[in-house]
Amino acid sequence: MLQNKAYSLTEATKKLESYCAYQDRCHKEVISKLKQMGMIPVAIDQIVTQLIQENYLNEERFAKSFARGKFNIKKWGKKRIVTELKQRDISKYNINTALKEINEVDYIKTLDALARKRLLQLNESNKLKKRKKLADYLLYRGWESHLVYEKMKELIP
Repeated sequence: MLQNKAYSLTEATKKLESYCAYQDRCHKEVISKLKQMGMIPVAIDQIVTQLIQENYLNEERFAKSFARGKFNIKKWGKKRIVTELKQRDISKYNINTALKEINEVDYIKTLDALARKRLLQLNESNKLKKRKKLADYLLYRGWESHLVYEKMKELIP
């Protein structure tokens, strides 16, 4: 049977400091990690408070870097980013702040490039099926439906 290591308050704090320093984390991830480590609720509150005070944990910074990263690397649309941030219990204010990190001109250029790239990959002769496949792909990635349908009309007349 697996034995969980018991952590002192200091050990757990140090471990979580390096966990947060490695990559921006949200409160939910940190609390989950502390629960995994077997920490009691009082200790969790104390450690989270200390991490916030020492700026290891910052929801706004997390939301901004999350939005930038998912847009630039994974080419996600705003709807998908918002959904993912909501699942991590990020506040509406921080979500709106994070979305401001995405440049509107780059956003439209990325949608165009993504749609054109996907269109080249589709081997569908039926125009309607081709449109549906393109729309499904872009909608799944979180692009707004009005933008997707405008792009489809432009690329597949």
